[in-house]
Amino acid sequence: MTAPRIKNVLSIAGSDPSGGAGIQADIKAISANGCYAMAAMTALTAQNTEGVSAIQLLEPGFVAEQIDAVFRDIEVDAVKIGMLGDAAITTAVADALLRQRDLKPPRHVVLDPVMVAKGGDRLLAEAAVTALREHLLPLATVIVPNLPEAAELLGLPEPKTRADMASMATALHALGPPDGSGAVLLKGGHLPGPESPDLLATAEGEFWFEAERLFTRNTHGTGCTLSSALAARLAVTGDIRTAVEQAKAYIDGAIAAADQLDVGQGHGPTHHFHALWR
Repeated sequence: MTAPRIKNVLSIAGSDPSGGAGIQADIKAISANGCYAMAAMTALTAQNTEGVSAIQLLEPGFVAEQIDAVFRDIEVDAVKIGMLGDAAITTAVADALLRQRDLKPPRHVVLDPVMVAKGGDRLLAEAAVTALREHLLPLATVIVPNLPEAAELLGLPEPKTRADMASMATALHALGPPDGSGAVLLKGGHLPGPESPDLLATAEGEFWFEAERLFTRNTHGTGCTLSSALAARLAVTGDIRTAVEQAKAYIDGAIAAADQLDVGQGHGPTHHFHALWR
């Protein structure tokens, strides 16, 4: 019996030299979830577990060249989009993905609208939010915002209840692909209370994923890690609900095992290889 082809997943994001978030976290999470990881970089950062001290955005045309080079040569099964930085890079990424539709289009696009780092440093210029909303949301198979990011995308107050989350997820879903095929995984980690529920909104309905809140300060890069795991599991399974279940189980395990690592003085990383390092 021939073994199934290993899927190829491309991350488009910024670099984190401390390894807990960004491109570095994406490569770890994609690899840990059984796929071949590739990367097109949008920005360099000087950061560690305590915060971001400097950001150097790459030239938009060069970001697009990286994406085009990968697609010219490699079958891309899924794309994860993370930190973009500004409107010009956001538009360049959208245009590059649109070009691939006539060549070898990716089957799945997971968009993590990275706006603020764990330490509070802003990673997306405010002017770029409009470009993200207008150019990338319509291309996304799944958008994976937290509650503050969702509120900023919609220009609404941050949700405080599950009912607020449901209303916001519906509004975000309407900004996705015109045919309604997209989905929204709205992360409820900022919701008050002991639970951390996530809501998946699709054309077929809404589905809640329940989880207890895990108390650890080592949560650097959780958004990057979850969205990358989701892109990998989408590439493998082809089913959004199944991929979300598997990605959620993975990130919960990575957070639960985070205290096994000893990385930095601030918000340490999750344990991407918790299931492999025994």
